[in-house]
Amino acid sequence: GKSTLVNLILGFHAPEAGTIAIDGQDLADVNLDSLRHHIGMVSQQAALLNRSVRDNIGLGQAGISQAEIEHAAKQAHAHDFILGLQDSEGRRGYDAHVGERGVKLSGGQRQRVALARVILKNVPIMILDEAISALDISVEAEIQAALRGVMQGNTVAHRLSTIAELDRIIVMDQGRIIEQGSHGEL
Repeated sequence: GKSTLVNLILGFHAPEAGTIAIDGQDLADVNLDSLRHHIGMVSQQAALLNRSVRDNIGLGQAGISQAEIEHAAKQAHAHDFILGLQDSEGRRGYDAHVGERGVKLSGGQRQRVALARVILKNVPIMILDEAISALDISVEAEIQAALRGVMQGNTVAHRLSTIAELDRIIVMDQGRIIEQGSHGEL
């Protein structure tokens, strides 16, 4: 159900019946490029391009400064490990290339770079699909604290430790909403 919902929200599939609406607006009436421009997603298997860390964080955003990229990386607790990176060509830090799909980084490092990208994008809708599952517990707690400041609007998250901080949680079963409310209410 979770993957299906994400695919419906992102417009990869149309609903077989009914409508998907965000803030009362039927997604069938929304331009897909506009919709996706307002959504940021970090998944458990964060995919990166074989480009520099800087390019991966600033992906799709023209005119982003190094200071803005570093600020997002710091919020995602990625800045310190990025400064220590060096690729086989001798490029360091934000200039280091990460390899195809980010293979030169650990799973947790890939997730933090992908999270920095979404933080930098500053979108009203964030979809976090086990986005911090590859992190150790102390880094996870630090990133959750940072996310409190950037999670606004509708946020979809899967990991219980992440959703406990949200204002409204929607519980689905068999494709239907069965409950919604705060963590305490549920």
